[in-house]
Amino acid sequence: MSPTSVRLCRGAVVAVLAGTLLAPVTAGAAPAAVPDVFAAGTPGPSPSEPDVRPLSPDVTRQLDASVRRVMREANVPGVTVGIWTPGQRGYVRSFGVADKATGRRMTPDLYMRIGSETKTFTVTALLQLADQGKVGLDDTIDKYVDGVPNGHKITLRQLAGMRSGLFNYSEDDDFFKALTSDPRRPFTPQQLLAYSFRHPVLFQPGEKFDYSNTNLILLGLVVEKKSGQRLGDYLKQHVLDPAGMKDTALPSGSRFPRPHAQGYTDQTANGEVAETAGWNPSWGWAAGAMYSTLDDLRIWAPTVATGELPDGKRMISRAMQRQRLVTPATPIPGAGYGLGIFNVHGWIGHNGSLPGYESLTIYLPATRTTLVVLLNTDINHDNEEPSTLFGQAITRIISPRHVFDLPAEPAAR
Repeated sequence: MSPTSVRLCRGAVVAVLAGTLLAPVTAGAAPAAVPDVFAAGTPGPSPSEPDVRPLSPDVTRQLDASVRRVMREANVPGVTVGIWTPGQRGYVRSFGVADKATGRRMTPDLYMRIGSETKTFTVTALLQLADQGKVGLDDTIDKYVDGVPNGHKITLRQLAGMRSGLFNYSEDDDFFKALTSDPRRPFTPQQLLAYSFRHPVLFQPGEKFDYSNTNLILLGLVVEKKSGQRLGDYLKQHVLDPAGMKDTALPSGSRFPRPHAQGYTDQTANGEVAETAGWNPSWGWAAGAMYSTLDDLRIWAPTVATGELPDGKRMISRAMQRQRLVTPATPIPGAGYGLGIFNVHGWIGHNGSLPGYESLTIYLPATRTTLVVLLNTDINHDNEEPSTLFGQAITRIISPRHVFDLPAEPAAR
C-alpha cells in the first residue's frame, strides 16, 4: 500500500496513539499458542512448551506489562484485551482512555468498529447460501453481477479467497480524495465498484493472493440478490441472532451505538490526527463496516473457526466449513488465507482496521483458546500496525509456539 493509504479494513493487533494510560479494568483470561517469531534476545519455546500457557498470576503480570509497553511505544490511547481457554482463568483488561478529550476510561463493554472482520460475516452468509444450493462457490460472478472485469472467469470461491485479480477500490486515488474530503459522506456498493472497475485486472483469476475489498463488495451483492434481503438484515437473522450476538451489526450509514470509544486516525486529507467515531463506514460495507463488542467477539471466534453455533447447531455444514478452512499460503510468511479467514501459525480468524479503530479476533483449535483485541487507533508505529504489535506481544507470552504476527491490510487508502 502507498504511504498515504487509509487503512480501512485490515487486520492484526497492536495499538498506537497519544493518550493517558490508566489502571486496567479487570475481568478474566487464558493463554494461546504461537509460532516462531520472537523479540531479539528472547529464547524460543522449548519442545515441551504447552500450546497455551495457563494464566497464572505471573503470566498475567507479563501480559499487563507487555500491553502497557506496546501502548506507550505506539502511543495508543486505549485497548481492551480478552483471552479465554476452557477450564482456565480468563483474562479481560482495558487500558488507557476511550476519549482523550474527556479522559473517559477504556472499558470492556464499549462498542467498537471492527473493520475487515466484517469479511468473516459476509463470507459466512455466502457459505450458508451455498449450503442451501442457492449459489455455487465455483459459479462465476457474472452470473450475479454485470460489468465485472473478467467476470466470466472469476468464481465466488476466488473472490472469497482473495484470488480474483480485481483492483482494490480503496487504493484508487479518487476514492481516497472523496473519502478524506468528506468522511461522513455515504457510498453505495455500485460507487465503490466503479472505482475498481476503471482499473485493469492485476492478474488472471487464481494466479495469486491479493487482498482486495472489491471482492467482498461483490459477495455482499450476491448475498443480497440470492437471499432477497439487505445484507445487514440477512446477517442479523441468519448469523448474529442464532449466535446470540446482540451487540453486533452491519449498520446503515454512520450509526454507532453508545457507549463507544472515540477513534483516532491520521488517514486524513492533511495528514493531521482526527476523531473518527462519527465517520460513515459505508465505504467499507460488506468488507469492513460492522461494529461489535468484546463479549460478542468472544462468541464469534470459535463460531467462525468451527462453523458451530454456541448451542451446538451448525452455522454452516461441516463439509462447507472444511472448504472454508483450506488456507493456501499467502506472500505473508506463516499465514494462509481460506474463504474469508486467516490461519496464522495455527490461529484462525481475522483482523480488522479502518480509520480510528483496529481489532483482532482469533481462535486456537488446539486448546480452544480465544483472543480478542480492540483498540481505538489505526496510526502506524514505525510502519507497523498497532494491532500487529499487540498480536505479537500477547501471543509471544501466552502461545510462544503459535505467534500471531499478521500485518494488517489497508482497506482504504
